[in-house]
Amino acid sequence: GMGMGRWLRKTLERTLRRAHKMDLARRAMTIRAVRHPLYRAIRGCQAGMGMGNVIGGGVRVLASPVASRVPYFMGVELIRHLGVNATRRTRELQIYHASLYGTKRALSSGSEGATVQVPQMGESITEGTLVSWLVGKGKSVEEDGVVCQIETDKITVDVRAPRSGVIEEVMASEGDTVQVGTDLFRMRFGAVNEPQREVPTPQPSGEEGGPPPPPPPPPENTKPQQTPEPIQKTIDLGASGERRVQMTRMRRRIAERLKEAQYVTCMLTTFNEVDMSSLIDLRREYKDSFEKKHGTKLGFMSAFIKAATVGLREQPEVNAFIDGGDVVYRDYVDISVAVSTATGLVVPVIRGCENMSFADIEKTINSLGQRARTNQITLEEMQGGTFTISNGGVFGSLMSTPILNIPQSAILGMHIIQDRPVARDGEVVIRPMMYLALTYDHRLIDGREAVTFLRRIKTLIEDPRRLLLDIDS
Repeated sequence: GMGMGRWLRKTLERTLRRAHKMDLARRAMTIRAVRHPLYRAIRGCQAGMGMGNVIGGGVRVLASPVASRVPYFMGVELIRHLGVNATRRTRELQIYHASLYGTKRALSSGSEGATVQVPQMGESITEGTLVSWLVGKGKSVEEDGVVCQIETDKITVDVRAPRSGVIEEVMASEGDTVQVGTDLFRMRFGAVNEPQREVPTPQPSGEEGGPPPPPPPPPENTKPQQTPEPIQKTIDLGASGERRVQMTRMRRRIAERLKEAQYVTCMLTTFNEVDMSSLIDLRREYKDSFEKKHGTKLGFMSAFIKAATVGLREQPEVNAFIDGGDVVYRDYVDISVAVSTATGLVVPVIRGCENMSFADIEKTINSLGQRARTNQITLEEMQGGTFTISNGGVFGSLMSTPILNIPQSAILGMHIIQDRPVARDGEVVIRPMMYLALTYDHRLIDGREAVTFLRRIKTLIEDPRRLLLDIDS
């Protein structure tokens, strides 16, 4: 165990120094954790070298590269699965990472307490909006408990307590813009404010005992603690029946990205329709046994992701992107899946789809979707996709023209399944049909490649046996 720990530390230090010298912005889309020696070593340990019980579920996280700081986040997630004091070890790794590269620590601590600072929230994020204090001044908090939340233009970040204690001072108010590295709150370790419980005095038995004492009066101003809602500045416009609400940082960023896609790309959309009968029958027949074996439900998205993966490898231009005067081709497939949340649309990435089974994809989709809806998704899990799939059918959309998720060059839009009359063998029959839309950047992708790609998806979905057998005809 100790030898493994020393080896991991040396490996992390070596890879961190090497990654720091790279052009991270350019290489963020091409770093592959599955090719990393640390991942291969852990995979070998789990396969039969006697260390699988030590590493635990870390391999599941390591199988997904995390954009530009892959080694650092790989180390954090690995330590969280080692069965030791995860909070302490994670904080040690953060401080160790800061000591290597001069990153300002998010914690200035002493023996009695600590001043917690606004943490690093991403490579390009320098500030955020403090949306809520979940633990106010004078309140107690457990170790690793969420004290406040900071909203950025990409994610909402939870700021946690380094140890158990009491919040002594807060340096910012809800709605303030806070800079990375500035002081956020001061806390005192160890002391926890808990209401004192009155210990009842035992009464002597028999008739000589006096009457029981009256019950203690209820505590004053006792109100159940409520979770504050994000700050939204509202301007009252009087009796006009209108109101003006300030856009959240994420919504403003989404708006900027959508307009940028219109400005810098030449978007064109091609359509097709797919008969879902075979896929529906396959799901109906095997969904119970699939869930029993893999512990997750069998949906339609895994089939579309596998079909898109086949098409992307056959039409590499659809999986490529324009970088200045160059075209960057990717030999891997990382598919972004659009997820609607209360704060906006996010696109977590399923990485290494070419190496994943239907069960792997379904498990990853469920995990990413749940964490995205609970604001637990990380910035690294939303970076670096090569292609996007958006399913407007869950909201009843019949047809749409999706907008590119730049710098990607194509996006597939799925829609609602409806029974429609179609011609089959000279007869009109009713089949469950879905419209498909592929929006692509016409600067890079010609109509031939786009139509061929979309028809390939149609063929594989209408006969899913081709996906399972990996055949063309």
